Amino acid sequence: MTSATSRTETLELPHDVQDLLFREARTANTFSSEPVTDEQLQAIYDLVKWAPTSMNIQPLRAVVIRSDEAKQRLLPLMAEGNRAKTATAPVTVILAADTEFHENFEKTFPHKPEAREYFAEDGPRAEAAKFNALLQVGYFIIGIRAAGLAAGPMIGFDNAGIEREFFGGKPWKSLVVINIGKPGENPWFGRLPRLDYDEVVETV
Repeated sequence: MTSATSRTETLELPHDVQDLLFREARTANTFSSEPVTDEQLQAIYDLVKWAPTSMNIQPLRAVVIRSDEAKQRLLPLMAEGNRAKTATAPVTVILAADTEFHENFEKTFPHKPEAREYFAEDGPRAEAAKFNALLQVGYFIIGIRAAGLAAGPMIGFDNAGIEREFFGGKPWKSLVVINIGKPGENPWFGRLPRLDYDEVVETV
């Protein structure tokens, strides 16, 4: 059996990039005051928009919480354990699934825009939106790391409250709230163990 070190050498990514995106990347719980710019957020999106989705539906939507006023509206909607870290993050992003993604098929699936009819039923369309947007969320976290920033994803919040407060009647369903920034003082919890390959993978 090959060692973990030799296995990393079979990958195309340089070792330091592997570390940046995966092995040394952590979920931050405190943040410094260093700002996160709109240009950085644009660069993150311009990278992760290439993530795969079923029939290129691209249901992920985002609301960037930057102003003090918006942050004060958000904090009461976060679970108590998530408020302090959210208060100190320079930027927080609410990621959501657009349940009416099919209205964009003329742009996202131009060779067959009539495919929107495959998603005529509300239930299956909402399920497709959630599944594919969550796939995009994973890529979004990797994009944050690629920008040299730390991500603090959270699912502890009042979904309905966030949708009322920030989505303005849009057909979006909130999925994840992510704090973004440079790590602050004592940002990490202890690293928890991961399952090994043989515990996860079966070959048939």
